[in-house]
Amino acid sequence: MKYAYARVSSDTQNLDRQIIELVNYVDIKNIFIDKTSGKDFNRSNYQKLRKILKPGDELYIKSIDRLGRNYELINEEFRYLSKSIGVIIYVLDMPFINTFNETINNNTLRSFILDIVLQTLSFVAENERINIKERQKEGIAIAKKNGKHLGRPKLNIPSNFTYITNLVENKNMTIKEALTALNMTKTSFYKYRKFIKNE
Repeated sequence: MKYAYARVSSDTQNLDRQIIELVNYVDIKNIFIDKTSGKDFNRSNYQKLRKILKPGDELYIKSIDRLGRNYELINEEFRYLSKSIGVIIYVLDMPFINTFNETINNNTLRSFILDIVLQTLSFVAENERINIKERQKEGIAIAKKNGKHLGRPKLNIPSNFTYITNLVENKNMTIKEALTALNMTKTSFYKYRKFIKNE
């Protein structure tokens, strides 16, 4: 049986390019789609696909990052699909890691190439994660040094807020009167009150 898997990270992104390439590459009807992050494999449609795959089934994906973004997990998943289940995997833009490749007759050589590619991708991805964290730390340090406030903006609570809140709680003033006196919305009033109580 032939299956395809396509993924984008959010509902606003378009899947058309992936679908067109998959359909042009092979005559396929069973395409499973997820519109969610590739950080792990807890994706509803991918899990449905995973449950029905059997030995000898073919799985087509446009590129390795459509399968996921965490290359350590991809490495494990690739091995599980190809070795534990016996699925034949085709990666359209990286055909040399296909688990079935007519040009490579030696299974040992094919496994060796696959191992190198997946380990390289894992290394690159891990380094990129480290670099992103370092850049974030550097940016935070520079912002703090320049006196910039980080995180949520500070609440600009009116000076008479506590006094008015007490009047409301003691039933000496209605919420409507309090909102008028404070010149704020009901949402802001309750948010500020909750913030002060948690202080």
